[in-house]
Amino acid sequence: MKNLPDFTDSLKQLIASPSISSTQSSWDQGNLDIIQLLATWFEQLGFSIQIQPVPHSNNKYNMLAKLGSGEGGLLLAGHSDTVPFDEDRWHSDPLSLTSKNDKFYGLGTCDMKGFFAFILQASRQLDAKKLQKPLYVLATADEETTMAGARFFAQSQLIKPDVAIIGEPTSLVPVVMHKGHMSHRITVQGQSGHSSQPALGVNAIEIIYQVIGRLISLKDTLEQNYHNDAFDVPAPTLNLGAIQGGDNANRICGFCSLDLDLRSLPGISDDELIHWLNDSLKELAERYPGRINIQELHPSSPSFEQQKPSDLISLAEEISGHQCCAVNYATEAPYIQQLGCQTIVLGPGSIKQAHQGDEYLAFDQITKTEKLLMKMIQHYCL
Repeated sequence: MKNLPDFTDSLKQLIASPSISSTQSSWDQGNLDIIQLLATWFEQLGFSIQIQPVPHSNNKYNMLAKLGSGEGGLLLAGHSDTVPFDEDRWHSDPLSLTSKNDKFYGLGTCDMKGFFAFILQASRQLDAKKLQKPLYVLATADEETTMAGARFFAQSQLIKPDVAIIGEPTSLVPVVMHKGHMSHRITVQGQSGHSSQPALGVNAIEIIYQVIGRLISLKDTLEQNYHNDAFDVPAPTLNLGAIQGGDNANRICGFCSLDLDLRSLPGISDDELIHWLNDSLKELAERYPGRINIQELHPSSPSFEQQKPSDLISLAEEISGHQCCAVNYATEAPYIQQLGCQTIVLGPGSIKQAHQGDEYLAFDQITKTEKLLMKMIQHYCL
């Protein structure tokens, strides 16, 4: 106990331990250092520790800490990784905790290393012998990219908590729904040639133009037929994000690619979206056999909804003083929910600070978060 840091020092050490996950190998880092740091702290408090290597990953690990015994209990979960940073957008060192204007600045202060500092301080007040049900702490890997850590943990089925709270930055507003996310690349293989002889080639840009028309039609169909007014963007979204093709004005374009992003509502499965996407391009694929291909850019993340009635939702609304809501971004919630537990997303800091230069955690969140965690632990574990 004497060696355990206080809240500020624990946050400082967490921020100073870089654990960036990125699809770009030049940025991507392992997270073992921060996992071992958390494990050391929680072990001192009497937690049993499991550190799991995440399969098929770049030196990535999950940590599961358990205090107490028995069935059910409470799981407090979060991801140990952060996004990359652009130093030009920061007015301080992103990897050094800075206190200014009643805020803690640093990469991960709200998204979401700060949540573990809160859990650590709450755990210091607990007596394991008095726990009627276990308290679990889960730190995952690669949430910012593939969600590989949460996927693997859900598959492992190591625990069966009664409830789970994922401490993403929600400004302490309970989140009980969010959209899913998937991204695909559509490629068109044409036939290059001299622009003066168009009949001797197949222009991939002209085909992708037709592909875009079909996708816009699919987008309109989704907007017309599917709505959930709990979201500020109530329909599923389809975004055409990037396009590349061709190399010169006087050459028939031999190859073109289009990257798109789909965000589904709860109740729409990934399989349904894939079917609709393929179906929208079916006629073109038959017209241009072997030339149009769809491939997944990243593993998809399903939508999430915690059904009511739920005592966890009711308690979270009572303690936080906020009504539950829906958000457009994706989290690890659908994977944690696969453990068979009631699940919500609820944590300190604002999503508006996440993935931004000068990311911060406001001081006014500290006392509120400490009280909320203690009340949750007392309700579900004591």
